[in-house]
Amino acid sequence: MKRVIGVLLLGVAVILTGCAQKDELADGTKLIHKNEFIFAASGEFKPFSYVRNKDLTMTGFDVAVGEAIAHELGLEPVQKRIKFKGIVEGIKTGRADAAVASHTINPGRSKQVFFSTPYYYSGPQIFTRPDSDIKTVEDLKGKEVAVAKGSTYAATAARYTNNIKQYDSDITALKALSIGRHDAVITDFVTGRSAKKEGFKIVPKQLIERSEQAVVMPKDNPQLVKRVNEALERLRKNGTLKKISIEYFGEDITEKPEK
Repeated sequence: MKRVIGVLLLGVAVILTGCAQKDELADGTKLIHKNEFIFAASGEFKPFSYVRNKDLTMTGFDVAVGEAIAHELGLEPVQKRIKFKGIVEGIKTGRADAAVASHTINPGRSKQVFFSTPYYYSGPQIFTRPDSDIKTVEDLKGKEVAVAKGSTYAATAARYTNNIKQYDSDITALKALSIGRHDAVITDFVTGRSAKKEGFKIVPKQLIERSEQAVVMPKDNPQLVKRVNEALERLRKNGTLKKISIEYFGEDITEKPEK
């Protein structure tokens, strides 16, 4: 009996450790540390977030947006690197205040976390090697398609083939494709185009659909969602989001496309 009680107490301790107590500000905003905005990104998703070789800190579009949000909130930006497949769970259990990590808004994730308004617009695209006959989703039937773990692209690929391979990041999937593995990769069109510019032997094919990417926050922190949305609106109006986008992509992906 004592052993059973000990195991139960250990379980409770683990749960409490995973959901750490946060500082609550006067307006009801909850933060891990009251003067900081701790935001998660993967560091695996160039040019959105990637690790600098020298100091191992992250840089990229998502990281720059996270830092801009922090400054708008009057807080110190603090990066936290979490593998993409574990970021949503990390936000739920209090490892970071938010994630600025290119998460597509979808019903499954919306049951677990809150989303901000979109801070950029993208969409999954098919990428192949130059000698491939694949052009559209109809050509993917029975083909081996690679995607990143934890991304929405696995579900997209599953609509067209049952032969799916998963990698830790989109870049490693694209690199594998480039050197002769798999028949195609489905990933964010900006990521694929950036990899092509860096010398990957890949070509873009059909843009499958459009998607909205947003900041992820825990369900118990609606005031933080409100403040982040207000910050994003200011950053959109004063041109900061556009400026960051042009710096990393040479175009503005922060405005909602007409189609």
